[in-house]
Amino acid sequence: MLNPALLQGSYATDELRMFQDTARRFMQTEVAPHVLRWDEQGHVDRELWNKAGEVGLLCPSIPAEYGGGGGNIAFEKVLVEEQGRVGCSAWGLSLHNGIVAHYILHYGSEAQKNAWLPKLASGELVGAIAMTEPGTGSDLQSVRTTAIADGDDYVINGQKVFITNGQQAGLIIVVAKTDPNEKAKGISLVVVETDKVQGFRRGRNLEKIGMHGQDTSELFFENVRVPRSNLLGKAEGMGFVQLMEQLPQERLIVAWAAVVAMELALDMTTQYVKDRKAFGKRVIDFQNTRFRLAEARTEAMLARVLVEKCTELLLNKKLDPVTAAMAKYWTTDKQFEIADLCLQLHGGYGYMDEYPISRLWRDSRVQRIYGGTNEIMKELIGRFL
Repeated sequence: MLNPALLQGSYATDELRMFQDTARRFMQTEVAPHVLRWDEQGHVDRELWNKAGEVGLLCPSIPAEYGGGGGNIAFEKVLVEEQGRVGCSAWGLSLHNGIVAHYILHYGSEAQKNAWLPKLASGELVGAIAMTEPGTGSDLQSVRTTAIADGDDYVINGQKVFITNGQQAGLIIVVAKTDPNEKAKGISLVVVETDKVQGFRRGRNLEKIGMHGQDTSELFFENVRVPRSNLLGKAEGMGFVQLMEQLPQERLIVAWAAVVAMELALDMTTQYVKDRKAFGKRVIDFQNTRFRLAEARTEAMLARVLVEKCTELLLNKKLDPVTAAMAKYWTTDKQFEIADLCLQLHGGYGYMDEYPISRLWRDSRVQRIYGGTNEIMKELIGRFL
């Protein structure tokens, strides 16, 4: 059986293992003790970002010349897994590191990269990306938010919803129409620094079924003016292409989280059924328990092998959108199935908030929705059959 605590594959260098040790210690000391409190307050403490920046956990896959750690995307995988192992869904770290910072790295000008990446790496800025709107989820071509050129500025108007890090973000990449008469060709990515603009407003920190500690917000843009130099890319209308280019990495990040959640759920459940007795014997001594856990362990191993293969492909710039969609939909479906099984094997206690399996179960549900719903993943795969 693969040991998920040990790095697998050719990318597992000594430097990466040292980083894993640092990440594990940080998650155990600065994250794990606060998970329940963050669930109650609806967001992580703002100073967590600064602490993470001080020890090099922000932007580890961004080049050192821009303030990052100079590593590759495997460093982001390590962070996703170590955060998952302490059962924390509250911290929007993977979005800040593996998504927002990478949009700026890949599409930003030198001036933009020098201005924003060091602040993201230090924790001075928290990053978010504003895609989803009240009437637009996976169909990004239909966004209604506009960024209309006016002299040297863009004027942004619109509403976004379900935005991770929305309450704390100081830098937001806004998906907007610079040409409202076009669909995909009218979309651009425009950066808003929230402390430098007027007309930007944060709405509610939304109450959710799961991920209670993750700040997920409504955002409002009312005649928000930003310099035209805040456009990501060399020309307007490139936003949809940019989004599509980054989606394989984003979907693999979701799959990484799914696999570690499966493994954690199975570890805690295996221990529980060994300790718990019913009808005079341990719950694990019932054949049904052993068979169901055997099946789930096998599926978790298959998921682990799949994401390790996809990680190797991503590192070699060979991860295509179809393979990423396969990994995202299959691992998140299995995550929910396994979490549900594990809750069932806990019996009534599994339904109690005090047991971590209850949080793993409810947190798993959204994995099949964000990053593109699993129905959209199957549609994408089906187009290439």
